[in-house]
Amino acid sequence: MTHEPTHRRRRAAALGGAVVLAAVLAAPIGASAAHADDSGLAGSELYLNPWSTTLEAAQSLTGQARADAQLLGSIPSADWFTSGSPAEVQAAVDEVVTAAAAAGRMPVLVAYNLPFRDCAQYSAGGALDTAAYTAWIDGFAAGIGDRPATVILEPDGLGIIPHYTTLDGVTEWCQPAEIPAETAAADRYVQLNHAVDAFGALPAASVYLDGTSSAWLNVGEISDRLIKGGVERADGFFLNASNYQFTTNSVVYGTWVSQCIAYVTQVTPGGFGDCGNQYWNGGPATDWQGVGMSPYGEWTADAADPALNTSGVDSRYALILGDVEASTHFVIDTSRNGIGPWQYPVGAFPEHEDWCNPPDRGLGVRPDTDTGVPLVDAYLWIKVPGESDGKCHRGTGGPLDPARGIEDPAAGQWFVEQARELVEFANPAVSPLDCHVMWDAEADGDGFAAKVRTSEAGNLAFFFSGDQTVRKATRGSFTQDGAGVTVTAAARPGNAPSALLHVTGEPDLPWIFWLDGRACTS
Repeated sequence: MTHEPTHRRRRAAALGGAVVLAAVLAAPIGASAAHADDSGLAGSELYLNPWSTTLEAAQSLTGQARADAQLLGSIPSADWFTSGSPAEVQAAVDEVVTAAAAAGRMPVLVAYNLPFRDCAQYSAGGALDTAAYTAWIDGFAAGIGDRPATVILEPDGLGIIPHYTTLDGVTEWCQPAEIPAETAAADRYVQLNHAVDAFGALPAASVYLDGTSSAWLNVGEISDRLIKGGVERADGFFLNASNYQFTTNSVVYGTWVSQCIAYVTQVTPGGFGDCGNQYWNGGPATDWQGVGMSPYGEWTADAADPALNTSGVDSRYALILGDVEASTHFVIDTSRNGIGPWQYPVGAFPEHEDWCNPPDRGLGVRPDTDTGVPLVDAYLWIKVPGESDGKCHRGTGGPLDPARGIEDPAAGQWFVEQARELVEFANPAVSPLDCHVMWDAEADGDGFAAKVRTSEAGNLAFFFSGDQTVRKATRGSFTQDGAGVTVTAAARPGNAPSALLHVTGEPDLPWIFWLDGRACTS
Protein backbone atom coordinates (compact mmCIF):
# COMPACT_ATOMS: atom_id res chain seq x y z
CA MET A 1 0.00 0.00 0.00
CA THR A 2 1.04 3.59 -0.58
CA HIS A 3 0.58 6.21 2.07
CA GLU A 4 1.30 9.78 1.03
CA PRO A 5 0.19 13.15 2.40
CA THR A 6 -1.64 15.96 0.76
CA HIS A 7 0.99 17.59 -1.41
CA ARG A 8 2.53 20.58 0.31
CA ARG A 9 2.67 23.63 -1.90
CA ARG A 10 6.32 24.17 -2.80
CA ARG A 11 8.00 27.51 -2.95
CA ALA A 12 8.28 28.97 -6.44
CA ALA A 13 10.13 26.48 -8.60
CA ALA A 14 13.58 27.64 -9.52
CA LEU A 15 14.17 28.42 -13.17
CA GLY A 16 17.79 27.98 -14.11
CA GLY A 17 19.66 29.05 -17.22
CA ALA A 18 22.63 27.70 -19.09
CA VAL A 19 25.31 29.30 -16.93
CA VAL A 20 24.30 27.90 -13.55
CA LEU A 21 23.15 24.61 -15.01
CA ALA A 22 26.58 23.93 -16.43
CA ALA A 23 27.71 23.43 -12.85
CA VAL A 24 24.57 21.74 -11.59
CA LEU A 25 24.35 19.18 -14.36
CA ALA A 26 27.76 17.86 -13.41
CA ALA A 27 26.27 16.53 -10.17
CA PRO A 28 26.38 12.71 -9.97
CA ILE A 29 22.65 12.21 -9.36
CA GLY A 30 22.26 8.80 -10.91
CA ALA A 31 20.54 9.34 -14.25
CA SER A 32 22.08 8.07 -17.45
CA ALA A 33 23.74 10.54 -19.75
CA ALA A 34 22.36 8.76 -22.80
CA HIS A 35 19.25 10.05 -24.56
CA ALA A 36 17.63 7.09 -26.25
CA ASP A 37 14.38 9.03 -26.72
CA ASP A 38 14.25 12.78 -26.20
CA SER A 39 10.52 12.67 -25.42
CA GLY A 40 10.38 9.49 -23.32
CA LEU A 41 11.56 8.38 -19.92
CA ALA A 42 14.07 5.74 -21.03
CA GLY A 43 17.49 7.32 -21.50
CA SER A 44 16.44 10.72 -20.18
CA GLU A 45 18.14 12.78 -17.46
CA LEU A 46 16.02 12.91 -14.31
CA TYR A 47 15.10 16.24 -12.73
CA LEU A 48 16.10 17.03 -9.15
CA ASN A 49 13.72 19.54 -7.56
CA PRO A 50 15.73 22.06 -5.49
CA TRP A 51 12.55 22.83 -3.50
CA SER A 52 11.53 19.24 -2.80
CA THR A 53 9.67 18.13 0.32
CA THR A 54 12.87 16.33 1.35
CA LEU A 55 14.92 19.53 1.28
CA GLU A 56 12.02 21.33 2.94
CA ALA A 57 12.21 18.84 5.81
CA ALA A 58 15.95 19.45 6.15
CA GLN A 59 15.36 23.12 6.94
CA SER A 60 13.94 22.31 10.39
CA LEU A 61 16.54 19.65 11.25
CA THR A 62 20.03 19.77 12.72
CA GLY A 63 23.07 17.52 12.95
CA GLN A 64 22.94 14.02 11.49
CA ALA A 65 19.20 14.28 10.75
CA ARG A 66 19.75 17.37 8.60
CA ALA A 67 22.71 15.77 6.81
CA ASP A 68 20.61 12.68 6.07
CA ALA A 69 17.76 14.74 4.63
CA GLN A 70 20.14 16.82 2.51
CA LEU A 71 21.81 13.67 1.23
CA LEU A 72 18.45 12.15 0.28
CA GLY A 73 17.41 15.47 -1.26
CA SER A 74 20.48 15.41 -3.51
CA ILE A 75 19.07 12.38 -5.39
CA PRO A 76 16.04 12.73 -7.69
CA SER A 77 12.72 11.60 -6.20
CA ALA A 78 9.23 11.98 -7.62
CA ASP A 79 7.06 15.01 -6.92
CA TRP A 80 3.59 14.10 -5.59
CA PHE A 81 0.36 15.94 -6.39
CA THR A 82 -2.52 14.84 -4.20
CA SER A 83 -5.18 17.55 -3.94
CA GLY A 84 -6.35 21.00 -5.00
CA SER A 85 -8.62 22.40 -7.64
CA PRO A 86 -7.92 21.84 -11.35
CA ALA A 87 -6.42 25.34 -11.53
CA GLU A 88 -4.29 24.75 -8.45
CA VAL A 89 -2.85 21.45 -9.65
CA GLN A 90 -2.22 22.97 -13.08
CA ALA A 91 -0.18 25.76 -11.51
CA ALA A 92 1.71 23.40 -9.19
CA VAL A 93 2.56 20.98 -12.00
CA ASP A 94 3.55 23.84 -14.28
CA GLU A 95 6.07 25.10 -11.70
CA VAL A 96 7.90 21.79 -11.61
CA VAL A 97 7.69 21.06 -15.33
CA THR A 98 8.82 24.57 -16.28
CA ALA A 99 11.86 24.29 -14.02
CA ALA A 100 12.66 20.82 -15.33
CA ALA A 101 12.35 21.97 -18.94
CA ALA A 102 14.72 24.89 -18.25
CA ALA A 103 17.21 22.37 -16.88
CA GLY A 104 16.72 19.98 -19.80
CA ARG A 105 15.64 17.23 -17.41
CA MET A 106 12.78 14.76 -17.02
CA PRO A 107 10.42 15.40 -14.09
CA VAL A 108 8.69 12.41 -12.49
CA LEU A 109 5.22 13.41 -11.27
CA VAL A 110 2.87 11.29 -9.19
CA ALA A 111 -0.87 11.84 -9.70
CA TYR A 112 -2.56 10.64 -6.50
CA ASN A 113 -6.11 11.94 -6.19
CA LEU A 114 -8.53 9.14 -7.11
CA PRO A 115 -11.88 9.21 -5.34
CA PHE A 116 -11.70 7.09 -2.19
CA ARG A 117 -7.99 6.47 -2.65
CA ASP A 118 -6.37 3.91 -0.36
CA CYS A 119 -9.89 2.86 0.71
CA ALA A 120 -9.88 5.65 3.34
CA GLN A 121 -6.90 4.24 5.22
CA TYR A 122 -3.67 6.07 6.10
CA SER A 123 -3.73 8.16 2.92
CA ALA A 124 -7.47 8.78 2.78
CA GLY A 125 -8.62 11.58 0.53
CA GLY A 126 -8.96 12.21 -3.16
CA ALA A 127 -11.44 13.83 -5.50
CA LEU A 128 -15.13 13.74 -4.59
CA ASP A 129 -16.34 11.90 -7.69
CA THR A 130 -15.53 10.99 -11.28
CA ALA A 131 -16.37 14.43 -12.65
CA ALA A 132 -14.15 16.14 -10.10
CA TYR A 133 -11.32 13.69 -10.77
CA THR A 134 -11.39 14.00 -14.56
CA ALA A 135 -11.38 17.80 -14.25
CA TRP A 136 -8.40 17.56 -11.89
CA ILE A 137 -6.56 15.30 -14.34
CA ASP A 138 -7.27 17.74 -17.16
CA GLY A 139 -5.72 20.50 -15.05
CA PHE A 140 -2.72 18.27 -14.32
CA ALA A 141 -2.26 17.57 -18.04
CA ALA A 142 -2.57 21.27 -18.87
CA GLY A 143 0.24 21.96 -16.39
CA ILE A 144 2.51 19.65 -18.39
CA GLY A 145 1.54 21.00 -21.81
CA ASP A 146 4.00 20.17 -24.57
CA ARG A 147 7.01 19.65 -22.25
CA PRO A 148 8.54 16.26 -21.34
CA ALA A 149 7.21 14.69 -18.14
CA THR A 150 6.67 11.22 -16.72
CA VAL A 151 3.44 10.58 -14.83
CA ILE A 152 3.14 7.80 -12.27
CA LEU A 153 -0.63 7.38 -12.33
CA GLU A 154 -2.28 6.60 -9.01
CA PRO A 155 -0.26 4.25 -6.79
CA ASP A 156 -2.66 1.61 -5.43
CA GLY A 157 -5.15 2.67 -8.09
CA LEU A 158 -5.40 -0.84 -9.51
CA GLY A 159 -4.33 -2.68 -6.38
CA ILE A 160 -7.16 -1.36 -4.20
CA ILE A 161 -10.46 -0.95 -6.07
CA PRO A 162 -13.63 -0.40 -4.04
CA HIS A 163 -16.20 -3.23 -4.23
CA TYR A 164 -14.04 -5.26 -6.60
CA THR A 165 -14.52 -8.89 -7.56
CA THR A 166 -11.41 -10.73 -8.75
CA LEU A 167 -11.12 -13.07 -11.72
CA ASP A 168 -11.55 -15.91 -9.23
CA GLY A 169 -14.87 -14.49 -8.03
CA VAL A 170 -13.57 -13.22 -4.70
CA THR A 171 -15.00 -9.95 -3.38
CA GLU A 172 -12.09 -7.92 -2.04
CA TRP A 173 -11.90 -6.29 1.38
CA CYS A 174 -12.39 -2.66 0.33
CA GLN A 175 -16.17 -2.23 0.55
CA PRO A 176 -16.95 1.36 1.60
CA ALA A 177 -20.61 2.03 2.25
CA GLU A 178 -20.27 5.55 0.80
CA ILE A 179 -19.77 4.26 -2.75
CA PRO A 180 -22.45 2.32 -4.70
CA ALA A 181 -21.21 -1.26 -4.90
CA GLU A 182 -22.72 -1.80 -8.34
CA THR A 183 -20.77 1.04 -10.02
CA ALA A 184 -17.61 1.56 -7.93
CA ALA A 185 -15.28 -0.69 -9.93
CA ALA A 186 -16.54 0.53 -13.30
CA ASP A 187 -16.09 4.13 -12.14
CA ARG A 188 -12.47 3.44 -11.20
CA TYR A 189 -11.75 2.24 -14.74
CA VAL A 190 -13.51 5.27 -16.25
CA GLN A 191 -11.31 7.52 -14.13
CA LEU A 192 -8.05 5.79 -15.03
CA ASN A 193 -8.86 5.51 -18.73
CA HIS A 194 -9.62 9.21 -18.86
CA ALA A 195 -6.26 9.94 -17.26
CA VAL A 196 -4.38 7.64 -19.64
CA ASP A 197 -5.95 9.39 -22.61
CA ALA A 198 -5.41 12.88 -21.19
CA PHE A 199 -1.71 12.29 -20.67
CA GLY A 200 -1.41 10.21 -23.84
CA ALA A 201 -2.66 13.16 -25.88
CA LEU A 202 0.30 15.26 -24.78
CA PRO A 203 3.21 15.30 -27.25
CA ALA A 204 6.05 14.59 -24.81
CA ALA A 205 4.50 12.99 -21.70
CA SER A 206 4.80 9.37 -20.58
CA VAL A 207 2.28 7.68 -18.28
CA TYR A 208 2.56 4.45 -16.27
CA LEU A 209 -0.26 2.56 -14.50
CA ASP A 210 -0.18 0.76 -11.14
CA GLY A 211 1.14 -2.80 -11.49
CA THR A 212 1.22 -3.43 -7.70
CA SER A 213 4.21 -5.59 -6.64
CA SER A 214 5.69 -9.04 -6.80
CA ALA A 215 4.25 -9.76 -3.34
CA TRP A 216 0.73 -8.55 -4.09
CA LEU A 217 -1.64 -9.46 -6.93
CA ASN A 218 -0.97 -12.54 -9.00
CA VAL A 219 0.18 -12.05 -12.58
CA GLY A 220 -3.11 -12.86 -14.27
CA GLU A 221 -5.16 -10.66 -11.95
CA ILE A 222 -3.04 -7.52 -12.34
CA SER A 223 -2.72 -8.11 -16.10
CA ASP A 224 -6.52 -8.07 -16.38
CA ARG A 225 -6.76 -4.87 -14.35
CA LEU A 226 -3.98 -3.18 -16.34
CA ILE A 227 -5.72 -3.92 -19.63
CA LYS A 228 -9.03 -2.61 -18.29
CA GLY A 229 -7.18 0.47 -17.03
CA GLY A 230 -5.80 1.29 -20.47
CA VAL A 231 -2.22 0.02 -20.32
CA GLU A 232 -2.20 -0.70 -24.04
CA ARG A 233 -2.55 3.06 -24.64
CA ALA A 234 -0.10 3.99 -21.87
CA ASP A 235 3.68 3.73 -21.80
CA GLY A 236 3.52 0.83 -19.38
CA PHE A 237 3.11 0.15 -15.68
CA PHE A 238 5.04 0.73 -12.44
CA LEU A 239 5.94 -1.74 -9.69
CA ASN A 240 6.83 -1.71 -6.01
CA ALA A 241 5.67 1.86 -5.32
CA SER A 242 6.29 2.59 -1.62
CA ASN A 243 7.23 -1.05 -1.10
CA TYR A 244 10.33 -3.07 -0.31
CA GLN A 245 10.41 -6.01 -2.74
CA PHE A 246 13.75 -6.90 -4.32
CA THR A 247 14.48 -5.25 -7.66
CA THR A 248 15.40 -8.63 -9.13
CA ASN A 249 11.99 -10.03 -8.21
CA SER A 250 10.25 -6.96 -9.63
CA VAL A 251 12.04 -7.47 -12.95
CA VAL A 252 10.90 -11.10 -13.02
CA TYR A 253 7.33 -10.28 -12.00
CA GLY A 254 7.06 -7.35 -14.42
CA THR A 255 8.35 -9.53 -17.26
CA TRP A 256 5.72 -12.15 -16.46
CA VAL A 257 3.00 -9.48 -16.41
CA SER A 258 4.19 -8.18 -19.77
CA GLN A 259 4.19 -11.74 -21.13
CA CYS A 260 0.71 -12.38 -19.76
CA ILE A 261 -0.58 -9.21 -21.43
CA ALA A 262 0.96 -10.35 -24.72
CA TYR A 263 -0.63 -13.79 -24.33
CA VAL A 264 -4.17 -12.61 -23.58
CA THR A 265 -4.14 -9.93 -26.26
CA GLN A 266 -2.32 -11.75 -29.07
CA VAL A 267 -2.64 -15.50 -28.48
CA THR A 268 -5.65 -16.49 -26.37
CA PRO A 269 -7.98 -13.58 -25.56
CA GLY A 270 -9.14 -13.74 -21.97
CA GLY A 271 -6.79 -16.59 -21.06
CA PHE A 272 -5.59 -15.02 -17.81
CA GLY A 273 -5.79 -18.34 -15.99
CA ASP A 274 -3.04 -19.70 -18.25
CA CYS A 275 -0.58 -17.06 -17.05
CA GLY A 276 2.02 -18.47 -14.69
CA ASN A 277 2.40 -16.49 -11.50
CA GLN A 278 4.39 -16.14 -8.29
CA TYR A 279 2.00 -18.14 -6.11
CA TRP A 280 2.68 -21.47 -7.84
CA ASN A 281 5.81 -21.79 -9.93
CA GLY A 282 5.41 -25.14 -11.65
CA GLY A 283 5.94 -25.54 -15.39
CA PRO A 284 7.54 -27.69 -18.08
CA ALA A 285 11.05 -27.06 -16.74
CA THR A 286 10.08 -28.44 -13.33
CA ASP A 287 7.96 -31.32 -14.60
CA TRP A 288 4.96 -29.27 -13.42
CA GLN A 289 6.03 -29.43 -9.80
CA GLY A 290 5.78 -26.12 -8.01
CA VAL A 291 5.51 -24.14 -4.80
CA GLY A 292 4.62 -20.58 -3.83
CA MET A 293 7.54 -18.21 -4.31
CA SER A 294 9.09 -16.51 -1.30
CA PRO A 295 9.61 -12.72 -1.22
CA TYR A 296 12.54 -13.11 1.19
CA GLY A 297 15.17 -14.00 -1.38
CA GLU A 298 16.05 -13.01 -4.93
CA TRP A 299 14.43 -15.02 -7.72
CA THR A 300 16.52 -16.62 -10.46
CA ALA A 301 16.08 -19.37 -13.01
CA ASP A 302 18.82 -21.49 -11.42
CA ALA A 303 18.07 -20.98 -7.71
CA ALA A 304 18.58 -24.13 -5.64
CA ASP A 305 15.69 -23.17 -3.38
CA PRO A 306 12.45 -24.13 -5.18
CA ALA A 307 10.72 -21.13 -3.60
CA LEU A 308 13.15 -18.79 -5.40
CA ASN A 309 13.32 -20.61 -8.73
CA THR A 310 11.66 -19.01 -11.77
CA SER A 311 12.39 -21.69 -14.36
CA GLY A 312 8.97 -23.31 -14.16
CA VAL A 313 7.04 -20.12 -14.84
CA ASP A 314 9.60 -18.96 -17.40
CA SER A 315 9.12 -22.19 -19.33
CA ARG A 316 5.32 -21.85 -19.16
CA TYR A 317 5.49 -18.53 -20.96
CA ALA A 318 7.96 -19.87 -23.51
CA LEU A 319 5.47 -22.66 -24.21
CA ILE A 320 2.31 -20.58 -24.54
CA LEU A 321 3.79 -17.54 -26.28
CA GLY A 322 5.74 -19.25 -29.02
CA ASP A 323 7.06 -16.49 -31.29
CA VAL A 324 5.00 -13.74 -29.64
CA GLU A 325 7.15 -11.31 -27.68
CA ALA A 326 6.21 -9.27 -24.64
CA SER A 327 6.27 -5.54 -25.36
CA THR A 328 4.63 -3.75 -22.40
CA HIS A 329 7.30 -1.80 -20.55
CA PHE A 330 7.51 -0.98 -16.84
CA VAL A 331 9.42 0.98 -14.20
CA ILE A 332 10.41 -0.07 -10.67
CA ASP A 333 10.46 1.94 -7.45
CA THR A 334 13.84 1.24 -5.83
CA SER A 335 13.66 3.94 -3.16
CA ARG A 336 13.63 1.60 -0.12
CA ASN A 337 14.26 -1.95 -1.33
CA GLY A 338 18.03 -2.25 -1.05
CA ILE A 339 17.89 -5.17 1.41
CA GLY A 340 14.44 -6.41 0.47
CA PRO A 341 11.27 -6.80 2.53
CA TRP A 342 11.00 -7.04 6.30
CA GLN A 343 10.83 -10.65 7.50
CA TYR A 344 8.69 -9.80 10.50
CA PRO A 345 8.78 -11.86 13.71
CA VAL A 346 6.07 -14.50 13.52
CA GLY A 347 3.27 -14.00 16.03
CA ALA A 348 4.73 -10.82 17.47
CA PHE A 349 1.87 -8.50 16.48
CA PRO A 350 -1.83 -8.99 15.70
CA GLU A 351 -1.15 -7.49 12.24
CA HIS A 352 2.28 -7.32 10.66
CA GLU A 353 1.71 -4.37 8.32
CA ASP A 354 5.03 -5.18 6.70
CA TRP A 355 4.48 -2.35 4.20
CA CYS A 356 4.23 0.25 6.98
CA ASN A 357 7.56 1.72 8.16
CA PRO A 358 9.29 -1.64 8.59
CA PRO A 359 12.50 -1.24 10.60
CA ASP A 360 16.05 -1.41 9.28
CA ARG A 361 15.40 -1.11 5.54
CA GLY A 362 17.86 0.51 3.12
CA LEU A 363 17.91 2.63 0.00
CA GLY A 364 17.97 0.63 -3.21
CA VAL A 365 19.43 1.21 -6.66
CA ARG A 366 19.81 4.90 -7.47
CA PRO A 367 17.34 6.38 -9.95
CA ASP A 368 18.49 5.49 -13.45
CA THR A 369 16.87 5.53 -16.87
CA ASP A 370 19.45 3.25 -18.47
CA THR A 371 18.70 -0.11 -16.84
CA GLY A 372 20.15 -2.57 -19.33
CA VAL A 373 16.85 -4.52 -19.17
CA PRO A 374 14.85 -4.10 -22.41
CA LEU A 375 11.40 -3.96 -20.78
CA VAL A 376 12.48 -1.81 -17.79
CA ASP A 377 12.41 1.87 -18.72
CA ALA A 378 13.79 3.12 -15.40
CA TYR A 379 14.55 2.54 -11.76
CA LEU A 380 12.86 5.44 -9.97
CA TRP A 381 12.45 6.74 -6.44
CA ILE A 382 8.66 7.05 -6.55
CA LYS A 383 8.15 6.97 -2.82
CA VAL A 384 10.07 9.85 -1.27
CA PRO A 385 12.56 8.04 1.02
CA GLY A 386 12.43 9.39 4.56
CA GLU A 387 8.72 10.20 4.50
CA SER A 388 6.55 8.05 6.78
CA ASP A 389 4.03 5.45 5.61
CA GLY A 390 1.69 6.40 8.46
CA LYS A 391 1.12 5.78 12.15
CA CYS A 392 1.68 2.02 12.21
CA HIS A 393 0.03 0.22 15.15
CA ARG A 394 0.19 -3.36 13.72
CA GLY A 395 -3.19 -4.33 15.14
CA THR A 396 -2.56 -2.87 18.59
CA GLY A 397 -4.33 0.10 20.15
CA GLY A 398 -1.39 2.44 19.57
CA PRO A 399 -0.20 5.11 19.75
CA LEU A 400 3.23 3.43 19.58
CA ASP A 401 4.51 1.35 16.69
CA PRO A 402 5.28 -1.91 18.54
CA ALA A 403 8.02 -2.82 16.05
CA ARG A 404 9.86 0.40 16.87
CA GLY A 405 8.73 1.39 20.35
CA ILE A 406 7.96 4.95 19.20
CA GLU A 407 5.02 6.77 17.65
CA ASP A 408 5.51 6.98 13.91
CA PRO A 409 4.88 10.29 12.14
CA ALA A 410 1.68 10.69 10.11
CA ALA A 411 1.73 9.58 6.49
CA GLY A 412 4.07 11.71 4.42
CA GLN A 413 5.70 13.50 7.35
CA TRP A 414 9.47 13.32 7.76
CA PHE A 415 10.62 10.29 9.75
CA VAL A 416 14.09 11.03 11.13
CA GLU A 417 14.75 7.50 12.40
CA GLN A 418 13.69 5.85 9.17
CA ALA A 419 15.75 8.27 7.06
CA ARG A 420 18.81 7.34 9.12
CA GLU A 421 18.14 3.63 8.58
CA LEU A 422 17.68 4.05 4.83
CA VAL A 423 21.06 5.76 4.56
CA GLU A 424 22.82 3.39 6.96
CA PHE A 425 21.57 0.20 5.29
CA ALA A 426 21.62 1.43 1.69
CA ASN A 427 22.49 -1.21 -0.90
CA PRO A 428 24.46 -0.16 -2.86
CA ALA A 429 26.04 1.99 -0.16
CA VAL A 430 25.60 5.75 -0.37
CA SER A 431 28.44 8.11 0.55
CA PRO A 432 27.84 11.13 2.78
CA LEU A 433 28.02 14.56 1.19
CA ASP A 434 31.64 15.66 1.46
CA CYS A 435 31.44 19.45 1.17
CA HIS A 436 29.76 22.08 3.33
CA VAL A 437 28.37 25.58 2.79
CA MET A 438 27.63 28.26 5.40
CA TRP A 439 25.15 30.98 4.36
CA ASP A 440 24.69 34.00 6.63
CA ALA A 441 22.27 36.66 5.37
CA GLU A 442 21.73 40.13 6.86
CA ALA A 443 19.42 42.95 5.76
CA ASP A 444 21.18 45.35 3.41
CA GLY A 445 19.24 48.30 1.93
CA ASP A 446 16.56 46.97 -0.43
CA GLY A 447 17.82 43.43 -0.09
CA PHE A 448 20.37 41.46 1.88
CA ALA A 449 24.04 40.65 2.08
CA ALA A 450 24.97 36.97 2.10
CA LYS A 451 28.26 35.83 3.54
CA VAL A 452 29.06 32.51 1.94
CA ARG A 453 31.70 30.17 3.32
CA THR A 454 32.57 26.91 1.63
CA SER A 455 34.61 24.01 2.92
CA GLU A 456 36.91 24.32 -0.07
CA ALA A 457 37.45 26.56 -3.08
CA GLY A 458 35.41 25.96 -6.20
CA ASN A 459 32.41 26.96 -8.27
CA LEU A 460 29.31 27.09 -6.09
CA ALA A 461 25.88 26.73 -7.74
CA PHE A 462 22.45 27.30 -6.20
CA PHE A 463 18.94 28.54 -6.96
CA PHE A 464 16.98 31.40 -5.46
CA SER A 465 13.32 30.72 -4.80
CA GLY A 466 11.96 33.93 -6.30
CA ASP A 467 13.10 37.06 -8.13
CA GLN A 468 16.20 37.80 -6.04
CA THR A 469 19.02 39.37 -8.04
CA VAL A 470 22.71 39.52 -7.18
CA ARG A 471 23.82 43.17 -7.62
CA LYS A 472 27.49 42.64 -6.97
CA ALA A 473 30.00 40.44 -5.22
CA THR A 474 32.62 42.19 -3.09
CA ARG A 475 34.43 38.89 -2.70
CA GLY A 476 34.52 36.32 -5.43
CA SER A 477 32.78 36.59 -8.79
CA PHE A 478 29.35 35.49 -9.89
CA THR A 479 27.07 34.88 -12.83
CA GLN A 480 23.27 34.69 -12.68
CA ASP A 481 20.80 33.34 -15.21
CA GLY A 482 17.21 33.47 -14.00
CA ALA A 483 17.05 32.07 -10.48
CA GLY A 484 20.30 30.17 -10.95
CA VAL A 485 23.55 31.56 -9.60
CA THR A 486 27.15 30.39 -9.78
CA VAL A 487 29.77 31.89 -7.51
CA THR A 488 33.52 31.47 -7.62
CA ALA A 489 34.32 30.72 -3.99
CA ALA A 490 37.94 31.19 -2.91
CA ALA A 491 39.70 29.54 0.02
CA ARG A 492 40.16 32.17 2.73
CA PRO A 493 41.79 32.00 6.18
CA GLY A 494 39.80 31.60 9.40
CA ASN A 495 36.13 32.50 9.26
CA ALA A 496 36.47 34.94 6.39
CA PRO A 497 33.68 34.41 3.83
CA SER A 498 34.58 32.70 0.59
CA ALA A 499 32.26 35.13 -1.16
CA LEU A 500 30.14 38.14 -0.14
CA LEU A 501 27.04 38.73 -2.24
CA HIS A 502 24.79 41.78 -2.26
CA VAL A 503 21.30 40.77 -3.34
CA THR A 504 18.06 42.64 -3.98
CA GLY A 505 14.81 41.06 -2.89
CA GLU A 506 13.63 39.17 0.16
CA PRO A 507 16.23 37.31 2.26
CA ASP A 508 16.53 33.82 0.90
CA LEU A 509 18.26 30.62 1.94
CA PRO A 510 18.84 28.19 -0.91
CA TRP A 511 17.91 24.64 0.10
CA ILE A 512 20.67 22.88 -1.80
CA PHE A 513 24.13 23.89 -3.02
CA TRP A 514 26.51 22.23 -5.47
CA LEU A 515 30.28 22.79 -5.29
CA ASP A 516 31.98 21.84 -8.54
CA GLY A 517 28.96 19.63 -9.28
CA ARG A 518 28.88 17.88 -5.88
CA ALA A 519 25.89 18.39 -3.61
CA CYS A 520 26.84 19.83 -0.21
CA THR A 521 25.41 19.99 3.27
CA SER A 522 24.60 23.48 4.46
